[in-house]
Amino acid sequence: MNAFNRNINNIFFIFVLSHLVIWTLVPSLTNNNLPLDTIEALAWGSNLDWGFNKHPPGSAFFPEIFFQIFGAQDWAFYLLSQIFVLIAFYFVFKFATEILGNIKLSLISVLLLETIYFYNFTTPEFNVNVCQLPFWALTVYYSWKIYESKEIKFVDCFLVGLFAAIGFLSKYLFIYLLVSIDLLFIYLIFIKKNKKFDFKYLITLEVFIVLLVPHLIWLFNNDFITILYGLNRTGLEDSEIFNHLKYPIIFLFKQLGILIPFLFLIWLLVKKIKFRINFKDKKLLFLLSINILPILLVLITSVIMGSKIRTMWMTPFYLFFGVLFVYLLQFQINLKKINSFLYGFLFLFFLSPALYSYISISQSEKRTDYLGKEIANKVQIIWDQDFDGEIEFVTGDEWKAGNLSYHLKSRPKWEGFTSEKILDNSSEFICVDDVCLGRY
Repeated sequence: MNAFNRNINNIFFIFVLSHLVIWTLVPSLTNNNLPLDTIEALAWGSNLDWGFNKHPPGSAFFPEIFFQIFGAQDWAFYLLSQIFVLIAFYFVFKFATEILGNIKLSLISVLLLETIYFYNFTTPEFNVNVCQLPFWALTVYYSWKIYESKEIKFVDCFLVGLFAAIGFLSKYLFIYLLVSIDLLFIYLIFIKKNKKFDFKYLITLEVFIVLLVPHLIWLFNNDFITILYGLNRTGLEDSEIFNHLKYPIIFLFKQLGILIPFLFLIWLLVKKIKFRINFKDKKLLFLLSINILPILLVLITSVIMGSKIRTMWMTPFYLFFGVLFVYLLQFQINLKKINSFLYGFLFLFFLSPALYSYISISQSEKRTDYLGKEIANKVQIIWDQDFDGEIEFVTGDEWKAGNLSYHLKSRPKWEGFTSEKILDNSSEFICVDDVCLGRY
């Protein structure tokens, strides 16, 4: 049995290593420039703060670490994205092993994630959605540790608070997972009364709040700009009565569309699809709370507010769908059909990078075709003709100015959109195509 388990573990590590290599190499070889969101994160990272005009600071912090290590090497930021994906996969695998008690089924539950394009095709662009992935998986895993344990451990509560805070500081939508888990515990403790309240639970809340304090102060001092940006992205300014029905229906159909390859691979593996649902099942209750409840809360939000739910916002929500479906169908899974499943998996596994490569090479008007490095070199030549010192700051939109901040040899700080105060206090600056560069 140990030898069998080792073989499954080896297959898992071959899978994640293959995923990492493929999805680091493919965009590195086919893209001329980093994607928009990654450049944006690097622009913010050049002048780190506890928040930015669009998002909290998490997605800027990690690229900045990689920039300090590797510099302006595009492949490093594609690698960063895949590291985040792989950490999530690893903790999904650990969680699945504890839930299912069968390492082969645990492997299947992770392989199924490769059918969801959030975890392959869109991952080269490191952004707030990718940034959430490992912390979503870690929060669920350690929440499970607290949920299933008879003796609550301080370290588990501390880690839930830590990872929940980092996830929330990556993107506010992380709150849907946290609310879902909290609702489960409230239900079990105060309504069903089959779980005792433990004061160690408060450790999670204390750690979470303490880590958020600097960002909350920043929010207050900046007129809650990130929250207003998020609300504006939902289309609330165009709110009409019909939107309360239209947007939730669109949302549901999009989610079904995303899951078609996933459901196809499930179909290849089972004798017949027959769910066995027992709401007294402790494991199932937890799985429903981390998979279905967050999506249901998003849907309710759309119904109440009449707001758009952008597809990419749902990136972390499906991390544990493989575990849920395998758990529900574990008695219908026919391992004699494993070859059909593996053929389907391999087809989709290689199809996604092939499509990415084709689109990247054949289309020439994408952000990733932007000649960022060449433009930076030309700007550097113009600067060197007039000034001796290094460029220290750049102002303008995150795309043009962010590309200059990333590609210029001095890595100037991005100071946001053009600021007359900064330029008035600078004796040396130039402005080119809505972007200004200078020395403090």
